[in-house]
Amino acid sequence: MISSAFKTKEIWVTAFALFSLFFGAGNLILPPQLGLKSGELWWLVTLGFCTSAVLIPILGILAHAKLQGTIFDFGKKVSPTFSLIYSLLVYAIAIGLPAPRTASVTHEMAVAPFIDSSPWLTSMLYFALVFVFVMNRSKILDLIGKLLTPAIFLILIGIIGVITFSLDYDFAQSTMENVLTTGILEGYQTFDAIGAVVVGGVIIVSINIRHKTKSYAEKKILIRQAGWLAGLALFLIYMGLILSGALSHSLFDLDISRTELLSGLATEALGHYGNLLLSILVSLACFTTAVGIITGTSDFIRSRFRDSQKGYTITAILGCVLGVIMGQFNVDYIIAVALPALMIIYPITIVLILLNIVPEKYASPTVFKAVVWTTIVFSVPDFLGTIGSPLAPNGGILKWIPLQQYSLGWVLPALVAFIVGSGILYFKVQKRNKTK
Repeated sequence: MISSAFKTKEIWVTAFALFSLFFGAGNLILPPQLGLKSGELWWLVTLGFCTSAVLIPILGILAHAKLQGTIFDFGKKVSPTFSLIYSLLVYAIAIGLPAPRTASVTHEMAVAPFIDSSPWLTSMLYFALVFVFVMNRSKILDLIGKLLTPAIFLILIGIIGVITFSLDYDFAQSTMENVLTTGILEGYQTFDAIGAVVVGGVIIVSINIRHKTKSYAEKKILIRQAGWLAGLALFLIYMGLILSGALSHSLFDLDISRTELLSGLATEALGHYGNLLLSILVSLACFTTAVGIITGTSDFIRSRFRDSQKGYTITAILGCVLGVIMGQFNVDYIIAVALPALMIIYPITIVLILLNIVPEKYASPTVFKAVVWTTIVFSVPDFLGTIGSPLAPNGGILKWIPLQQYSLGWVLPALVAFIVGSGILYFKVQKRNKTK
């Protein structure tokens, strides 16, 4: 039931804004190829992909609803120093990889097929527009939630609807070795868990600007309800794109690139105008994500310098300049560069999100420290492996760690650290109560 404190329209506008801030380059180009390669097991890869690309990010939004602060609040129970380093690292990754990738995807799919121009020109014009939106951040919810997202959603529904209703429900055999874990790890590439702690802060600031008189509890309800609606929309779109890819196995080769497959699906669904509509979709989806990332980064820097507008503006300029530099590289290169960073930062982000939504009695500073540092230690082998380091462990004791072969070796140790830490905290409380 929607709280009477906010109109239904406000809930939907906020939900649309969240959806659009999440739904960027990777969210478009990754699912169809997963479906194509997973074949008859498309539903299983959907489950894995949506775990890391929908469930965890929406839990991140719920954590923001609880904290109603900045990304710094996510890790401060570990220590203020850790939280600051983590925050800066996340923002550096966000403006250095996923934000520029939106410009790269826009050029490859929305510009290059129609105009013979340089990626540099696309990046410069693209981030000039991003900067204009970022500097008008008080209007972000209206611009994104009311105008851009409905257009994105309608075009997507059109492509998915035509594909799923026009092709026979005949699936090929899966070519993936580990469908579920492949889906989970591919979900990392959406950057949505990182996006949750970044753009969630953008939503918090925007709501605070628009609804200064609302209470903490009222704003918490708004964010939670909008978060679940956005999550449902993301799930339906991802499932539709993966199913579309799985149904189209007879139309495309397995080695087709991600962007070519998406373009092919659009042409198959919408005919001659498919690529034109797809170019509009890609431009809108990528643009809103870039705006959210740059705005979130600028908001954080401003909060660290006593609400300095100069800090906000300088960060926005630097973020857009970095976007221009990195955005001229091709999509596959940026995805490859992003993998090592994701293997170390994504697990930390996931456990911080989960720790911030569990009840306070199970998430003391001691528990935070135990779980986070355990996660870091067991994520290092995956990180070293992705950069081809000679220091990367191979075999030995690591092969006995559950899920290590799937690059998820941190999961069980983190869970054990949480159980042990919470257990110790419980017995301490019980002992203290007995002595009173």
